[in-house]
Amino acid sequence: MTRILFGVLAMAIVVVASNILVQFLILDGILTWGAFTYPIAFLVTDIMNRVYGAQAARKVIFAGFVVGIFCSLIGNQIQLEFGPAVPLRIAIASATAFLVAQLLDVAIFNRLRNGSWWKAPIISTVVSSTVDAVLFFTIAFAAFINFGETANAEISWAWDAMPLMTVGAEMPFWVTLGVADYAVKLAIALLALVPFRVIVGQMLAKKSAA
Repeated sequence: MTRILFGVLAMAIVVVASNILVQFLILDGILTWGAFTYPIAFLVTDIMNRVYGAQAARKVIFAGFVVGIFCSLIGNQIQLEFGPAVPLRIAIASATAFLVAQLLDVAIFNRLRNGSWWKAPIISTVVSSTVDAVLFFTIAFAAFINFGETANAEISWAWDAMPLMTVGAEMPFWVTLGVADYAVKLAIALLALVPFRVIVGQMLAKKSAA
C-alpha cells in the first residue's frame, strides 16, 4: 500500500478539487473549472499503471471512487438556490462514469503498454474519456432517462434549448455542456503526455535505485 500512496493521495486531491471547482462556471456557464482538473485523474491512473502495474492502478481508482461517493453525499445535502449542490442524477452519473471509464483506461493501457511510450497513455485516455463523457452526460441529463419527478426536476434546467456552443443549431443545453467538456478532456489528454513522460521517468529511476 505504501508504494501507491502517492497515487491514492493524488487521485483523492483531484476528485475533491473537481467536486468543488465544478460549482464555479466560466464561459457563460458552458464550462466549469472542474472540467480542467477532472481529466488529471486519467493521468494519475496511467502513471500508476506504468510504474506499478494494473492492480495498483485499480486500487487507486477504487480509492478515488470512494472519495467521489463521499463528496457526492456531502454535496447532495448542501442546498443552493436551485436545489442540492450535487443532484441525485449527477451523483449517480459521476460515480458510474468515473468507475467504468477509469477501469477501461487500465484495460486499454495494458493492451498497449509494450508499444511506443506515448501510445498507451494517449489512446487509453482518449477512448476512456469519450466513454466517460457519454456516460456522464447521458445519465445526468438525457430526458429519455427517468429517475423520477424530483430527481429529474433538479436537472431540468439542462433541458432548455439553446444554440449548440452558442452558435449552432438549437439543442438541449446539456449537449453544449457535454461538447465543451469533451473538448477540454481531449486537449488535456494531449498536454498530459509531457508530465506523464517526466513523472514516470523519475518514478521508475527511483524505483530502480531502491
